Amino acid sequence: MCQAAIANEKQRKDRKKWLGKHGIAKNSSQISCFLSLYLSYRHVTSKIQFSFPHRRSEGMASTSGQLWRRLSALKKSSWTQLPKFRLCEGQMRRITYMPRPGDGAPRAVTLIPGDGIGPLVTGAVVQVMKAMHAPLYFETYEVSGKMDKVPNEVIDSIRKNKVCLKGGLATPVGGGVSSLNVQLRKELDLYASLVHCFNLPGLQTRHDNVNIVVIRENTEGEYSGLEHEVVPGVVESLKVITKFCSERIAKYAFEYAYLNNRKTVTAVHKANIMKLADGLFLESCREIAKNYPGIKYNEIIVDNCCMQLVSRPQQFDVMVTPNLYGTLVANTAAGIAGGTGVMPGGNVGADHAIFEQGASAGNVGNERLVQQKSANPTALLLSSAMLLRHLQFPSFADRLEQAVMNVIKEGKYRTKDLGGTSNTQEVVNAVIEKLD
Repeated sequence: MCQAAIANEKQRKDRKKWLGKHGIAKNSSQISCFLSLYLSYRHVTSKIQFSFPHRRSEGMASTSGQLWRRLSALKKSSWTQLPKFRLCEGQMRRITYMPRPGDGAPRAVTLIPGDGIGPLVTGAVVQVMKAMHAPLYFETYEVSGKMDKVPNEVIDSIRKNKVCLKGGLATPVGGGVSSLNVQLRKELDLYASLVHCFNLPGLQTRHDNVNIVVIRENTEGEYSGLEHEVVPGVVESLKVITKFCSERIAKYAFEYAYLNNRKTVTAVHKANIMKLADGLFLESCREIAKNYPGIKYNEIIVDNCCMQLVSRPQQFDVMVTPNLYGTLVANTAAGIAGGTGVMPGGNVGADHAIFEQGASAGNVGNERLVQQKSANPTALLLSSAMLLRHLQFPSFADRLEQAVMNVIKEGKYRTKDLGGTSNTQEVVNAVIEKLD
């Protein structure tokens, strides 16, 4: 027996004693289940995760669910006391991902290149996906923000494929033209927008240790589109807040926090002024928070939130907001953490998901970037990693994410918004070279 195996036997007894002491696992079956959960926990918490929560029906079995809750309740200091798992030479250090039969079949993804820099950055994603031989293929549809409505064949394609990758769609300012982005969200009931704002390794920003997830209600509020002119010179715009939509976005935020080992959910509001509308949103968040006692719940007024974001963003973890506030908060957080060109995001509902650049802040129609072909593809590449995880292709997502991170960290190929001089294609080539 090798020395590592002998040490492992001793540590097995130490682990059993430790697990019993903390009341986590008391028999061999529970200890075996704990081993799987422990390694999964180490794997999940050691990486930046870009994923939407799976439905509850796809969740953990009761035994592992009970153990997971016990583990989550432990203080971080307790984890450091757990005897480490030593493995003999040649053994794998992670429990493998076990796909279901047929999971490797290529999946169809609806692709909307969009306007402005959209074709540049979506083209970058297509190149990288081909280079890594990802098990998906794209059904491409040309859609422009100047159209009156999203074509029916595009909606049908997304309904069939369940997932879509989208470049930005420009929305004309004024003129009564409806936003196609809003149309897609309402038509497919993509009620949750998720933007992940975090520091990238090697990219210097004003604040360090930023890791914020902004979850925004996507279907109502000021985006309800209910406006009319009462009399010439007087326009009335209605803000609609419902208990149903407020509860489901709050539930999504808490479920995301629970499944991604997040500790705090902060509700952003203006209930001191809009006492009924934002008051209903807060009331819904408070009710949902009672079902998640292991997650700390905070509330903050939106104007104070913006000030706190730019002065001390590290205090925020998961933020849940009504529609309009979410746009402001997400773009502010993105600017703090590195800019809109590097922040991934997406929109998800019960049956469909659309992945896109997390925060746009007006760069979609930047003609200079289009002419120079120097748009930053990082945000959409990371959003594509989210898409791959959503389709349950975790190893491809890891490879893509790590390649992008390595290129940013190396610093040789960066677009102008990150302080470099590279164009889009040069960044794409660098990412492809970094693929394992």
